[in-house]
Amino acid sequence: MTSITVMSPYKAREMIRKNGWLKPTSGLAHGYIQANLAVLPKDLAFEFLLFCQRNPKPCPIIDVIEPGSAIPSVAAPNADVRTDIPKYRVYRHGKLVEEKTDVTNLWDENMVGFLIGCSFTFEEALLKNGIPIRHIEENRNVPMYKTNIQCVKAGRFEGPMVVSMRPMSEKDAIRSVQVTSRFPSVHGAPVHIGNPANIGIKDIHTPDFGDSVTIKEGEVPVFWACGVTPQAVAMHVKPEIMITHAPGYMFITDLPNEQFSI
Repeated sequence: MTSITVMSPYKAREMIRKNGWLKPTSGLAHGYIQANLAVLPKDLAFEFLLFCQRNPKPCPIIDVIEPGSAIPSVAAPNADVRTDIPKYRVYRHGKLVEEKTDVTNLWDENMVGFLIGCSFTFEEALLKNGIPIRHIEENRNVPMYKTNIQCVKAGRFEGPMVVSMRPMSEKDAIRSVQVTSRFPSVHGAPVHIGNPANIGIKDIHTPDFGDSVTIKEGEVPVFWACGVTPQAVAMHVKPEIMITHAPGYMFITDLPNEQFSI
C-alpha cells in the first residue's frame, strides 16, 4: 500500500481542503466509508429523505446534517462538507451550472446535507478477495450510467436509477455478489449482471458519468446501484438549487468499512 491508501480520513480531508487532491477518491484512505453528498433547501429535505428510505439500494443514508450546518456529526464531526470534497457540482432548476472545489459561499441556514453510501466502500473488500477493479488499474473514474430502472417516487422526487459498472470474469462476478452482499448500507449486491441493454444502457463504452474502462474478452459487466442517482433525480425535480459531489469525488468519513458490513 502507498501512503495515500493508508492515510487517515482526517489527513485525507485536510489534503482535499487545501486542494492537494483534485482527483477521484477511489483508493484514498482505505478502510473508511466514502459517501456521496446531496444538499437541498430545507423545504425539500423531508421528501428527499423519504425518497432515500424508499430507495435504499441507490440512496443508503449514512448521515443527515442539521439545517444550516456543514458538520456531519455522525460521519465525521471534525469535517466540513463545504470544503472537504475535491469537486462539487451545482444544479439550478435541474441544470448543471458549475463545478467548484469549495461551496462555502453558497451555504445558508436553509441548506440540509445528506451523506449517502458509496460503492468505493466495498471495493477494498473486492480487492482483498482477489477481484481486480479495472478503473483503479487504469487510473480512471468508475463508469456510471442512467438506466431504465425507475426509483420509487416520494413527493416530488422521482427518476431513474444510476448504476456503476465494473467488468470482471464470470467467476469473479459470482464472488463479487457474495462479497458485496455483506455491505447493504453501501449499495450491497449488484442490481444487474450481463447485457447492459436489459437495463436501458445503449452503449457500454459511453458512460453518462465517469470514464470508460476496458472490457476484456470473456468478461461480463457487473452493475451496482449508485449514489449519483440523486443527481439524475434532480434533473427531473428541478429544485431551485442542489449541491452534490462530482461523480467519483467523494466525502471520506471517519466510519470504518467493517462497521457497515454484516
